[in-house]
Amino acid sequence: MSVRAIMVAAPRSGGGKTTVTLALLAAFRRRGIRVGAAKTGPDYIDPAFHAALTGRPGLNLDSWCMNPALLAATLEAARQDVDLVVVESAMGLFDGLVAPNGARGSPSDIAARFNIPVLLVLDVSGQGQTVGAVAHGFATWQPDVQVAGVVLNRVASPRHARLTEGAIEAAGLPVCGTLLRQPGTPLPERHLGLVQAREHDGLTDWLEDLADKAERELNLDAILATARPLPENLLPDTLLQAPNSQFTPLNSAILQGSSSAPIQALPPGALPPPGQRIALADDAAFSFLYGHLALFWRQAGAELVPFSPLANEAPDPSCDVCWLPGGYPELHAGRLAAAEHFRQGLARFAQTRPVHGECGGFMVLGEALEDAQGTRHRMTGLLGHVTSFARRKLNLGYREATLLAPSVLGQAGTTLRGHEFHYATVVEAGADAPLANLRAGDGTDLGPCGGRRGAVSGSFFHVLACGHPASPPHSGWSHTGSS
Repeated sequence: MSVRAIMVAAPRSGGGKTTVTLALLAAFRRRGIRVGAAKTGPDYIDPAFHAALTGRPGLNLDSWCMNPALLAATLEAARQDVDLVVVESAMGLFDGLVAPNGARGSPSDIAARFNIPVLLVLDVSGQGQTVGAVAHGFATWQPDVQVAGVVLNRVASPRHARLTEGAIEAAGLPVCGTLLRQPGTPLPERHLGLVQAREHDGLTDWLEDLADKAERELNLDAILATARPLPENLLPDTLLQAPNSQFTPLNSAILQGSSSAPIQALPPGALPPPGQRIALADDAAFSFLYGHLALFWRQAGAELVPFSPLANEAPDPSCDVCWLPGGYPELHAGRLAAAEHFRQGLARFAQTRPVHGECGGFMVLGEALEDAQGTRHRMTGLLGHVTSFARRKLNLGYREATLLAPSVLGQAGTTLRGHEFHYATVVEAGADAPLANLRAGDGTDLGPCGGRRGAVSGSFFHVLACGHPASPPHSGWSHTGSS
C-alpha cells in the first residue's frame, strides 16, 4: 500500500499548525496508523515534538537550502516504514523568498513538488463569514497547490462555529474540524519558540489529552481520506548513483591517528560527515542538530558519540571531531562556566582534532558569555569573541556561507546553505580569522562571519545543505495563480 501524505498549513505563524499536527499524529497513532512527520523550512523545535510522538527522527524539507535530490532523499527517509506522513508547514503557506516558485523556501514549494494536499488551519478568532474569502483565496492562489480541507481553530461558540463553517462550505471547501477556543497556553514558549520537547515532564499526558481533543473535534476519517499517495519514484535511479568516495579528514595534518573508512553514497547536496566518529554535544543547552544531517551522516558510515557539557562531560577522546550544536547555552551559562572537566577536556581535544560550534556552540567556544542579567560567565576560550544575551538583537533569515579556508565544513570556496536565528550578539569580536563570507537569502552581502583558530571554528550560521549554484536566481518571482 502506498504511503500517503498531507500538509498542515496556515496563513501565518501562530495560527495553530503545530497543535493540529501533533493532534493528528497522536490521534492516528492511537488508531494504530504508523505515522511519520516532517517540517518545512529551518526549524529544530517542532521536529523534536514530532520525534517524541513518532519515535522517528524529526526531518526538515526546505526548497531554498536543499536541491531537489536532497529534498527527495529526505522525504524518502520520512516515509520509510510508515503509513502516513504529516508535513507541518512553516509560517504562511506561500511565504518565502522573492524568487521563482519551487525554490523560494516556501511550504507551497514542497506541496507542489510532491503533490501533497493541504489541510488549511484558520484561526477564526475575531472573524465570521470573512474566513470563507480567506479560504477561497488560498484554494485558488496557486493552481498546483491543492487545499483539500479546512480546520477552524479558536472557535468561540456554537454560533461562531455555524457562521464560519457555513462560509467555508460556501467557498466550496470541506470543513474537517472545528477546534474550540481554550483558555491558557498549552505549551510554554521562550525566545526561539516552544520550550523544547525534552524539557517537558508532562509531555506524554499533554499529548494524550491532545489526541482526545482530536477525536472530539476533528473529522479524522475525512482528514485521512484527503491524504494522497506519495509518488513511488521519489528517488529516481540517477539520484541513487551518486559516486561513493573515501572519507579523508579535511585537516589530515592535525587529525593524528584518525582512521578512514569508505562512506556510502550521499544524496547530492548533503553535507558530508565531518569525521568518522563525531563527538556530539547533546543536552538541554545543545540540541539543535538537524535530523537529516544526523541521518545521512550515519548512513554514510559515521558514528555519533553524544556527551553532555551540562553534566560536565568531555568529548570522547577516541573521536575524530567534536560538534557543538546550537541550543540554549545562555540559559545555562553558569553551569557551563562551572563545568571544568568539560572545558579542560574540550581544550585537550582541540589540540589535535577539529572542534566546530554552531550558534549556541559558537557562543560557548568564545571567551565569555553574558546572560540575560548581564552577568559575564567564562566560556571555553578556544576562540576570542565574547557574546551577550543581555544586549539582544534579532538575527533571522536564510544564509549562504562561502568558506574562506578549509574546515570540517568543507574546502575553501565551498558554499553552504542554511539560516540564522538568534538574539545574542557579539560584543567583543576577538582577533580570530573569519570562517566564511555570508550572504542573505535575497543576495545581500552580510560580510565575514564566525571565527577560526587552528582546528577550532564556529559561527552563528546553521548549515542545512551544501550550496547548489544551479538553483534559480534570487529575483523574478511571478504569481501564477488567480486573484
